[in-house]
Amino acid sequence: MSSESSDGALTEWTWAVATDPSEAHALLCASDGHQAARYGMVAPVRNLDTTERRVRAGSVHLLRHGTGAAASFTLSQEPPHGLDLSVYPPATRPVYLQRLAVAPAYEGSIVGVRCLRRAVELAQEQGADVLRCEANPDLLATRRMLDTLGFTQHGPTLAEGGVRRVHLQKPVTG
Repeated sequence: MSSESSDGALTEWTWAVATDPSEAHALLCASDGHQAARYGMVAPVRNLDTTERRVRAGSVHLLRHGTGAAASFTLSQEPPHGLDLSVYPPATRPVYLQRLAVAPAYEGSIVGVRCLRRAVELAQEQGADVLRCEANPDLLATRRMLDTLGFTQHGPTLAEGGVRRVHLQKPVTG
């Protein structure tokens, strides 16, 4: 898929597995900061070492517009540290979506939807039966997007240390 830039040149949209932890981390922090400012929250503190581990594992997926990173997400068969799995219904092969990030310049576009659709495709390719994630319910646009794409909440809304979160799941088997 391509789009026209301001100078009339075509710019390609491509998927890539992240290879540069600094680029992935900068995108994540920019997205967090933008969302925090938009919703009047404190941005989460991200650890570059965690990003480096996830990039080395090949778990970070980037949507590029030309050469720039427009969005990213992490997809893993391992649940994130501290995730309460007891709230979810049983699953045979769950896959976990984490760290969805959209560059501020692309907010309001379909870039976030494209990331979620790509995560579902990749989960299906990995043989998953469900795609699981946590989300901050106060990020209203993100929550609406997840609901629209078939994610359902399991368990209560949790609040720890001033941060609220919900557990969501989407069936991905055909």
